[in-house]
Amino acid sequence: MSSIGSDPRRLNGLHRVSSALVGIMLLVFGVLGFTDNLDFFSTTGSPVLGLSTNWLLSTVSVVVGVLLVGAAVRGGRFASTVGVTVGALFLLSGVVNVLLLGTPYNVLSFRMPNVIFSLVVGLVMLVLGAYGRFSGRLPSDNPYAAGQRHRVDAEESGDRDQRLPTDAADVAAARSLAETERLVAGGGGTEEQRRMIAEVDAIRDLGERRAAWRALTERGNAPA
Repeated sequence: MSSIGSDPRRLNGLHRVSSALVGIMLLVFGVLGFTDNLDFFSTTGSPVLGLSTNWLLSTVSVVVGVLLVGAAVRGGRFASTVGVTVGALFLLSGVVNVLLLGTPYNVLSFRMPNVIFSLVVGLVMLVLGAYGRFSGRLPSDNPYAAGQRHRVDAEESGDRDQRLPTDAADVAAARSLAETERLVAGGGGTEEQRRMIAEVDAIRDLGERRAAWRALTERGNAPA
């Protein structure tokens, strides 16, 4: 049985669901804040769902909530990127705002529960958004492995000629391989396409990868 980190559909689902859940939570919090007749820059705020908020924080919450839900609808890769970015910003917000508590600069009306919420949610989003995507070496069947492998090849290979297609058939093979890798990375593709991608994943040299892909596709198109 494959783990979530190497299963394109499950990993795609994890990134999309986590982004959607946090987005909906922020939307609810922000909308409830708007119903409370809040001041825009109040540093004291009003309690909503156990947290303090003002009109500005409610606005920020709704905007970020819409962004996260939209990212979840668009796809797992985009949801992962947005999740990591928003998670890092939440962590930064928690650190900065804990220094502003009780000062006139506390324009988001944070209190200690807000700080804790920001740090916890930021950490969760950062971990879930990065899960299965960022590591020293991803397994070959991981949907993000293709992009990482291309970066490593570009950094470690000293012979650029080996990385460049040499003729029209080579260019077509490179384009076909790249399109299929993107399709599989997004959780799509047929079982045969995923098998073929897994077969060429073990090959590091890009010229040899293209040659192997050409052989696989030609074999697949050959008459029985």
